Amino acid sequence: MTGFDLLSFALFIGLDVGKTEHHATALSRSGEKVYDKALPNDETRLCALLAELTTAHGPALLVVDQPATIGALPVAVAQQADNVEVAYLPGLTMRRMADLHAGSAKTDARDAFIIAETSRTMPSALRQIAASDEQIAELAVLSGFDDDLLGQTTAARNRLRGLLTQIHPGLERALGSHLHHYGVLDALVTWPTPQKLKTAGRGHVRNRIKKHNPRLAERITEAIFDALDAQTVVVAGTGAAATIVPILAGQLKDLYSQRANVLEQVDALVEAHPLHQVLTSMPGVGVRTAARILTEVVGKNFKTAGHLASYAGIAPTTRRSGTSIRGEFANRGGNKRLKSTLFNSAFASLHHGPSRAYYDKKRAAGKTHKQAVIALARRRLDTLYALLRDGTFYQEPDNARGSSGHALAA
Repeated sequence: MTGFDLLSFALFIGLDVGKTEHHATALSRSGEKVYDKALPNDETRLCALLAELTTAHGPALLVVDQPATIGALPVAVAQQADNVEVAYLPGLTMRRMADLHAGSAKTDARDAFIIAETSRTMPSALRQIAASDEQIAELAVLSGFDDDLLGQTTAARNRLRGLLTQIHPGLERALGSHLHHYGVLDALVTWPTPQKLKTAGRGHVRNRIKKHNPRLAERITEAIFDALDAQTVVVAGTGAAATIVPILAGQLKDLYSQRANVLEQVDALVEAHPLHQVLTSMPGVGVRTAARILTEVVGKNFKTAGHLASYAGIAPTTRRSGTSIRGEFANRGGNKRLKSTLFNSAFASLHHGPSRAYYDKKRAAGKTHKQAVIALARRRLDTLYALLRDGTFYQEPDNARGSSGHALAA
C-alpha cells in the first residue's frame, strides 16, 4: 500500500468500469469537474480520451474500481499512455467513501465522481498497479479458471455421492472417497447401478478398475461387492440413476482431465518465474500455493508484513468500546483466495519442526486447531514477506544465524 504525490498530477480521473461501457469523471487539482461522460470499453476511445485530457490539463492519475476482468483494458491502455499513472480503489474503501457523500443513489456517474474525488483528496486510500507482468497475468487467468473447474468438480462429485447414497448407501461408502480415481469413474460409467455391477461380476469390474488404478483394483472391487451383498432391495429411483450416474461420472473424468491440463500450464509458468525458488524454498509452499501468492501478492506494494496480513485477512481485528467490548477477533474480511491459500499452506507445514512447535505452543495456550493454524499462517507470513522483499531463500533457524536468509521463529 502506498500513497501518491498529489502535486505530480493536474488531473484525477475516476473510472467506474463496466462490461460494455465505462463512466469517466475527471477533476482538476482544485476539484473542478472537467469531464463527466460515459464511454465504450474500447481501446481507441480510451486512448483518445487520455490524450485529450492530458494535452489540455497535464499529467493525470487514472483510478479504477476493478483492476482486473472488465477493468483490465483501461488499465493496460493507461499504463501505455504518456503522462498517465494508474491506480485502483478497493471495493470496500469505495463503499465507505460513498457513505461520506450526500445521497444514496447508486449510479455510474456518482461512483466515478467518488473515485475521482477520493484520488484527489485521499491518495493514501489508493493502491498502485504495477506494470503488466505477462507471466502473472497468464497465471491469474489460469488460476481463476482452475478455481471454476474446482467448483464444478466439487459440485459434480457431491451430486454423484448424494445419488449413490439415495439408491445404495453401502455402495456410496465403498466408492465415495475414491471418486477421484479414473478406474472407479470408468466402472460407474459402464455399470451405473448396483444391479448392473452384480451382473458384470467381480472379474469384469476388477479388470475395468485395474486399467487405471492397478494397485487399488482388488481392494475397491472387494469393497464394492461386499456392499452389494449387504443390500438386496432395489430403492425407488434406481432406474433414473442409471441415466444420471454415468453422466456425472463422465463429467468428473472430463473435469479432472481439464484441471490436469490447466495445472500443467500453471506449473510451467510458476517454475519459469524468477521468484519460484524463493517461494518454494519455504516449507509448505508448493507450486500451486506459489501460483496463488504470485497472482495475489506480487505487483502490489505493502509497506510491512502487517499490511500484507491485513490484506489477506489473517490479522486479528481489535475491537474496543469502553468496557463492554475489548479484545481481538477473527478478521472476516480480506482476500479470501489468499487467506485460504495461506491457511492450507500453514496446515501443510505442520510436518516441519519449527512450524509444528509454534502450532503446539498455540494449542497449549488454549487455541482451537483452526485458531492455531491461522496464528501459524500469520507467523509464516512475516517470513514470506521477508523472502519476497529481499529475494532470499528460506533457511532453517539453526542455519540462519549470521546469514541474510529468513526463518520461521517458533
